[in-house]
Amino acid sequence: MLASDIDVGDTIELPGLAGLVLVLQVRMGQGGLIFTVAPAAGGQPEHEQVLKLTTRVQVHRRGRDLAV
Repeated sequence: MLASDIDVGDTIELPGLAGLVLVLQVRMGQGGLIFTVAPAAGGQPEHEQVLKLTTRVQVHRRGRDLAV
């Protein structure tokens, strides 16, 4: 996923959150993307959350997955 894959105003579903969220801000952080989101159902500003999605690298070696 790249920062340009999700734009402000998009409605997305994220792991660990119930329901859809509205993306208010997307920025690059160390090791991942930082999203500011609010409930898509018209949540109040105090319901905004800042979430960081980090990367995970996986190495494939001779048919086996090795988590790094």
